[in-house]
This record gives sequence, structure tokens and C-alpha cells, in this order.
Amino acid sequence: MADELTPETPEEEQPKKTHKQRKNGLYPGVSDELAENMRSGWADTELHGLEPIAQATHTLARRDALSRHFPGERLVIPAGRLKTRSNDTEYPFRASTEYAYLTGDQTENGVLVLEPTGPAGHVATIYLLPRSDRENGEFWLSGQGELWVGRRHSLAEAEQLLGIPAKDVRELAEALTEAEGPVRAVRGHDSVIESALTDKVTKERDEELRVYLSEARAVKDTFEIGELQKAVDSTVRGFEDVVEVLDKAEATSERYIEGTFFLRARVEGNDIGYGSICAAGPHACTLHWVRNDGDVRSGDLLLLDAGVETHTLYTADVTRTLPINGTYTDIQRKIYDAVYESQEAGIAAVKPGAKFRDFHDASQHVLAEKLVEWGLLEGPVERVLELGLQRRWTLHGTGHMLGMDVHDCAAARREAYVDGTLEPGMCLTVEPGLYFQADDLTVPEEYRGIGVRIEDDILVTEDGNRNLSAGLPRTSTDVEAWMARLKS
Repeated sequence: MADELTPETPEEEQPKKTHKQRKNGLYPGVSDELAENMRSGWADTELHGLEPIAQATHTLARRDALSRHFPGERLVIPAGRLKTRSNDTEYPFRASTEYAYLTGDQTENGVLVLEPTGPAGHVATIYLLPRSDRENGEFWLSGQGELWVGRRHSLAEAEQLLGIPAKDVRELAEALTEAEGPVRAVRGHDSVIESALTDKVTKERDEELRVYLSEARAVKDTFEIGELQKAVDSTVRGFEDVVEVLDKAEATSERYIEGTFFLRARVEGNDIGYGSICAAGPHACTLHWVRNDGDVRSGDLLLLDAGVETHTLYTADVTRTLPINGTYTDIQRKIYDAVYESQEAGIAAVKPGAKFRDFHDASQHVLAEKLVEWGLLEGPVERVLELGLQRRWTLHGTGHMLGMDVHDCAAARREAYVDGTLEPGMCLTVEPGLYFQADDLTVPEEYRGIGVRIEDDILVTEDGNRNLSAGLPRTSTDVEAWMARLKS
């Protein structure tokens, strides 16, 4: 990785300067001749006639709804800044969900500001870094300059793409410091902006803004539903990729599975939507196993929980539990089929007007019945459910909202989410599981080390639901047939 010389490099870290170099204060450590050479001779690359991004009409509607909800108040929503991974390297940037949801933009340092026009209405402005400056040398001397990390859109280009007037973000902090009137901001993404607003905001008012934006994402518009389907379709292909290389994974580790799925995510989307869980054997009993450094053995199960994130930041979240050699053992099939039956009951409960908790209750009832039937718990089933005894082996909730975040709408109020009612356009996961830990002495030995989860992404429709991930088989028989086709 190349090492840059930035204008901000401390004097003691600069190379020794010649007399001519010392004369040039604008470019420390650079001769006048090189500085002049780098200023000129570059073609005009400004882009004209750009088409608005696909979601521009939807982001406008979202900003209008936000404006109506907080009349007369200045609203500040930052994208966030680069975060250091180690020394002088940064993590890949991912814009804050709130900012991307309202603008469609994904660039670091961006800030959306809605300025009130009176008791009602706002004017939206997006504050961005302009193209790196060729006159002062930023484009080749700064570590974030164009020749180091690539071209940024100009402010004029951004306006065409996003449909929002754009200004230089480097002027925003001072303007916010001097601004008057009530302000709300989304916190946790941009310390510079937060510092400028320190004496103008309160934690309680800012939390109300965050909660509103979380709840606003619960019902997806047509663009979002299309993006979620894209994410799921790519995820289905990623699962197929994994099945085709299971023999190679057996020769290496779970990391081969992780890398295989990641390749699909990067080729067809922006990234993975969350850390892939590639849990083979007893690792399947660890709910968020993301170390992915274990052995992949024939005869064991592979619990693969993974999702592709689209270029617009919508993610899938799908799980299948697969027999590594292509065939379930009798005990594996018994447990898998119980989870499948539980999931079927949960999916059937997803419909408009149903309580959000209904699908969880339906799934849990089936699992409790199975545990009583197998003699692992003493009935009746109603007693088991009342005391929550099934949770020793089911552990987690049966699903969550899905969207730009894998656990979307997380800041929503309880009454609007887990105690709320399902509506058309909501998208959620249904993912029951049974997990028998390898050291669990309360179950017969044959159960130990087996973990099974089946997860699908379910869209609430006007007349019921649609399984967005129906492209992946779910019954044990269909899974075996599907794997056999892919391996042939």
C-alpha cells in the first residue's frame, strides 16, 4: 500500500527541503516546479446531464414526511465519517442508515439539513465534500485526495443525481454554530457536527428524531421492496455457490464458505449485510458464530446464515441448515423437520392485521409440542410456554424487521414494533431454531451438538404474505434434492 505525503504532515516528518522547496509554503516538501506542474494540464471531467438516482422520488417523499412531522425545526442528519481500523488505514465506509434513507447518498462526511421555512415546511440542503482541489494540491497530496481514493462527484453533479441543492460541507459546522432556533440531530455518526450543535440540542429531542426515522422505515415503498428482492435473489445464488464448493470447504475450514459467499455479495451487491454465520457441526449451536474458523466435516450439518447487501444498502437475511455430505441422518432430519414445521406455522401467521408477536407465538408452540413429544420437557405444552421452558433449546425470538439494517427499525417504540400490528409493506424474518449444545447433559447424546435454524424473508401483502426467499428449498427432502443437483 502506497504511503502518501500530506500537507498536514508534521514538520519533523517531512523530508529535508531544498531552498526552493522551503519557499513553497502551500506544498510542504514539494518544489515550486512540481507544484506548478501538478496544478495544470488536466482535462475537464465534469459530468453533465446526469439522470437522478432510481430512488430520488422516494427519498423526496420521505423528506416531505419528515418535514411534516417536525414543523418549524432545523433537522440535521449526518452520513458519518471514516473510522480508523489501524494506524493509517480505515474501515470501508458505510453511510448511516438514516442519511442514506433520506438522500440515497452514501459518501462520507455528508450531512442532510432541513431548514424550516416557517411554522411549516423545510428547504433541504445536502452538504458534501466537493471534488478534491487541484489548486491547493489536495487531489494528490491528501490521503483522501482524488488520486489516492478516487473521484468524488462535484456539488453540481450531486444535485443532478440526488435532486437536492448541494453545498460545501466544510462550511457547515460554523454555520450550525451560529444558527438559531430549535434543532434536532441524529447522533453517533459525526463528532464535528455534534460539537457544533452542543448547546442547541437535547438528548431527548434527538432521540425522538431517531425513533421517528426508525418507525418510518417499517413499511417499505415499492423501491425498497424491489431492492429487498434483489438482495434475496443474490443471496440465493450465494447459497448455491456454497453448496458447489463444500468439498473444498471440507479440505480447509468454514472460512472457505465465508469467502465464497462474500464473493457473490461483492460481485452483485455492495457487501454482506452482516457478518456471515458459517457454522459447521456444534458451532451451529452458537447463535452468532462469526469466527468461521472451524472444521467442515462430512456427516455434520452446516448452518449458513448470510445476506447480500445491495448497492442501495438493503440486505437479505436467510438461513439454511444443510447436511454437508448431502443427506440428513435420522436424528438430524427429525430435528430439521420439527423446525420446518415450526417455521411453517410462523409464516402462516404473518398477515395484515395480525399482531407482530403472533408468528413468534405460533412457531414457539410447535417447538414446545415437539420437545414435550420427545420427552425432553414435561407437559402440558401450555405449562411449558407459560414458564418459557422451551427457551433452553430455542433461545431467541423468531424474527425481526428487515430493511436497510438487518435488524431494521431497532429504535422504534415498543408499541409500534413488537407490540404493534403488521401492515402491508412490512418485511420481516421468520427464523425458528433448535440448538442442543454439545455439553448439554439434559438431552440424549444423539441430540448433542446439533443446531438447526431455517430463516426466510417474508413480505406482508394485502392478502397475506410473500416469501421473498422461496427460491431456496426448505423441506429436508427438497434440500437434499437441491444439493444433489448442484453437486452433480
